[in-house]
Amino acid sequence: MIRVDDNTLGVPPTGLDVLRELVHERTGLFFDARRTDTLAERLAPVVVGRGFRSFLDLYYLLKYDEAAAMPAWREVFDALAVPETYFWREIDQIKAIVCRVIPELVRRAHGDAVRIWSVPCASGEEPLTIAMALEEAGWFERAAIEIHGSDASPAAIARARTGRYRPRSMRALPPYLVEKYFSQTDGTFVPAPSLHRRVVSWTTVNLLAADEVVSFARSPVVFCRNAFIYFSSQAIRRVVDTFASAMPTPGYLCVGASESLLSVTTRFTLEEIDGAFVYVKQGFDA
Repeated sequence: MIRVDDNTLGVPPTGLDVLRELVHERTGLFFDARRTDTLAERLAPVVVGRGFRSFLDLYYLLKYDEAAAMPAWREVFDALAVPETYFWREIDQIKAIVCRVIPELVRRAHGDAVRIWSVPCASGEEPLTIAMALEEAGWFERAAIEIHGSDASPAAIARARTGRYRPRSMRALPPYLVEKYFSQTDGTFVPAPSLHRRVVSWTTVNLLAADEVVSFARSPVVFCRNAFIYFSSQAIRRVVDTFASAMPTPGYLCVGASESLLSVTTRFTLEEIDGAFVYVKQGFDA
């Protein structure tokens, strides 16, 4: 049963069920019966901020008011974003890509740029971590490598572009890398401009919008970590199928340590690379 409490700002639950289905259809985010309260708490400020009286009002706007739906969806994506991330997270997988995969991709690129896509990148910690790892290995001096960062939340991308980080984001980053790549001002850490420029684009992308995904998914390396834990199996399958259709061969798809694609796709095989697990697009002749 849906509860209404202080966390939902007094917004009645009318329309919450159909709004939940619309959110799932558009974003892939799945809120089961146990998490309906969470959805209500996240979206209540959007309802109140727009002067609506119920979740049903927001549903009708998102579903049927084409002109107003786009900015409203941006508010929804911001409200539903999970900002938990930090530098050097799950670094073994990144090191495996840098040490074992990048050399082969550079060799095959014949001077063309090797592209890496990080999505969802939240406030930018993951793509900047990838840039640091590549810098430490000396790759930017030897090859053309492009890193792109994307997220569904416009607010997250704005923070990534600004590049200001609290100590919590630095908690796993080795101190020598903090000293080498960051300056500290008023309790915030600012990446060196030379590092920040390694991420050549920061864009908003909805993983369920194939037209937004395809151009970035043509990258041979895609980091899509800790997004699928919030998605339904149906939504995961849609996203992974888009990746598989767009990525070149060989293509390397990195997901989070707690995520598995084994039950949703046969288009990628799970392989161990230097102790880290990566999904590899099939069809590559070694």
